[in-house]
Amino acid sequence: MANRSRFQAARGTRDLLPPDTAMWNHVESTARSVFGTYNFGEIRTPEFEVRDLFARSVGDETDIVSKEMFLLEIPLSDYRSYIEGIELSGIATTDATFVVLYFKFCVEAVEELKKGRIPSSSNKELLERFESRREEIRSQLIDARADLKNSLEFLREIIRNIDLGEQFALRPEGTASVCRAYIENSLQQLPQPVKLYYMGPMFRRERPQKGRYRQFYQIGAEVLGGQDSPAIDAEIIEMLMTFFDKLNLKGLELDINSIGHKDKSCRLGYIEKLREALGKISSRFGEDSARRIDTNPLRVLDSKAPNEQALIETLPKITDHICDSCKAHYETLKTQLQLRGIFYRENWRLVRGLDYYMRTTFEITAKGLGSQNAVCGGGRYDGLVEELGGPPTKGIGFAIGEDRLILSLQEQAREAAAQSGGEASDQSPVTSHQPPLIFIAWMGHNTFATAVRAAKDLRNAGFPVEVPPTELKFGKALGQADKLGAQFALILGEDEVSEGMWTLKNLTDGSQIKLPEPELIDHLRTIGTPRRR
Repeated sequence: MANRSRFQAARGTRDLLPPDTAMWNHVESTARSVFGTYNFGEIRTPEFEVRDLFARSVGDETDIVSKEMFLLEIPLSDYRSYIEGIELSGIATTDATFVVLYFKFCVEAVEELKKGRIPSSSNKELLERFESRREEIRSQLIDARADLKNSLEFLREIIRNIDLGEQFALRPEGTASVCRAYIENSLQQLPQPVKLYYMGPMFRRERPQKGRYRQFYQIGAEVLGGQDSPAIDAEIIEMLMTFFDKLNLKGLELDINSIGHKDKSCRLGYIEKLREALGKISSRFGEDSARRIDTNPLRVLDSKAPNEQALIETLPKITDHICDSCKAHYETLKTQLQLRGIFYRENWRLVRGLDYYMRTTFEITAKGLGSQNAVCGGGRYDGLVEELGGPPTKGIGFAIGEDRLILSLQEQAREAAAQSGGEASDQSPVTSHQPPLIFIAWMGHNTFATAVRAAKDLRNAGFPVEVPPTELKFGKALGQADKLGAQFALILGEDEVSEGMWTLKNLTDGSQIKLPEPELIDHLRTIGTPRRR
């Protein structure tokens, strides 16, 4: 009989072991390779942050913040909450009882201060005042005839003013941390937009099920700064679909929606109409949805309860109520996706669960995961950086549920093996070599489609490519390329496009060459110049 340790992985966590870790490494190296071709750089943020960061960004009323976050212990916080609970309960309590509770709290606070577990600068003087009267108050507690009112007020003042420090939480998602890092490290001073990706563990205290764990893994990316052009939204979706295509993930479906701006003329106006419609049928919803009608009515649209689906279909649709500006943004997004050959479904119920989303939202589902089949979700969140204390900043991003993605790939491999009567072939390794960055300087409205196609071809060949979402004057385009550290600029004017002769400029020595389109990639491969930074 095998030995069984009395220690086991905590509920909702598990060990990742060979040979499974080979697939995890393949997925992550593929992400680094593909994201690199879109000129994204990696960021690594701490695994815990101040709780208020998530409350401010994700939303205090969301399940993630109100129910699911893992909070790190603050010394004495439970004890202070216990005392405050007694104070508010209305139960008849003597002065002596409270003096004992307060006195014990202050004694333990002195010990925590000595251990460095609570802030020193804000508490040292306060607790020195307590120490100066400690023996006096102890003597009063022994003397049954002593008047405790003065000591009671003294101790109450200390307990109410003591600083126990900030509440920390294990990160439940990655976007808030990236935005905090963007502000703290003054990344707005870099050439905009800043394009970052991350991968690592996240933590939520929720019921474990297939593909869902309390410690789970995400691969995500964020575009911060610059414009809110729908071309950026479409390109980040294109990058995702390219990543999944490189993994040979089958059965993908992309859903998109627009949830508008957070103002009265747009989403807030729609929420009022939605809440009014929900109020008329609230008794027919389950407990969770009924609660959300008051706290976050958009989340009702996310409900998967079978008996609520017909009710939800009768509700007003958000895309019928967003403002003209958001409608135009959404229509342009669809045009941009069509330009890139990306198929999508419009899903008016796709609102995402976090408060910071606005305008574009999207979700990608895959086979092999049952009802919880989403492997990726994301959207636009202009204003989040500003909400966290930074400058006005546009933003869009996504997060891939790596656990679910791996599960889907494994299920797909099992199906392939069953059909072939053998084992699925190993995935090929992904090179970590980073070829030179190419900046596409396109000029003239009719050249943009060619620029998008050229970028796709170059990226498929393994080159990092930056395509400005809107037209730049030639000098400004080359200046932006230089700031980004591009080795080459591919110049696409209307003459180049019509003639099929594209201009490639070497930004290191200023030389340039005109090439027929089919020869461009072969020429770049022969140069073999390391990327300049």
